[in-house]
Amino acid sequence: MTAAATFAAPSSFLPVSWTEMVSHRSYLVRFAQRKLHDPMLAEDVVHDVFEAVISGRAAFAGRAALRSWLTAILKHKIVDLVRSRVGLESLDDETDDSAALAIACPQPQPDEVATQREALRQTLARIEALPPGLRDVVELRVLQDQPTEAVCEALSISEDNLFVRLHRARKQLMN
Repeated sequence: MTAAATFAAPSSFLPVSWTEMVSHRSYLVRFAQRKLHDPMLAEDVVHDVFEAVISGRAAFAGRAALRSWLTAILKHKIVDLVRSRVGLESLDDETDDSAALAIACPQPQPDEVATQREALRQTLARIEALPPGLRDVVELRVLQDQPTEAVCEALSISEDNLFVRLHRARKQLMN
């Protein structure tokens, strides 16, 4: 193919010369590298853009700058590539097995759940063992998360008295 080759499209589209297209190649490759983080893959995708133009699957209508049009085609090619590769990469491809094992599960393990449940059961039993004035304050303010004013009104105590009772209850629970 000669450098002066022109790619014609249907009558409403403008012809694009090979020289014009290739003049944007380095920009397109840099753009693709920023998106894909893989130089070889970026080269392949830019090649696919040029192939689409040459084969007539993409035709320049002149409604935008040539670089913008090529970039738009490139974006679509990148999206297609990412969609086709989703789910293909797995942990089995890792050469270092410790990397796969280093992924932390956000859920607690069964032994951790059992330990947490036992600690909660013991804490609730200790709250039940508190004297009634302290137990009521802890149940309403801490366990039921009622506002200070509502707890004070329900127990007919002042805010200062509420905070003193909470302090005493926490101190007894810590012992």
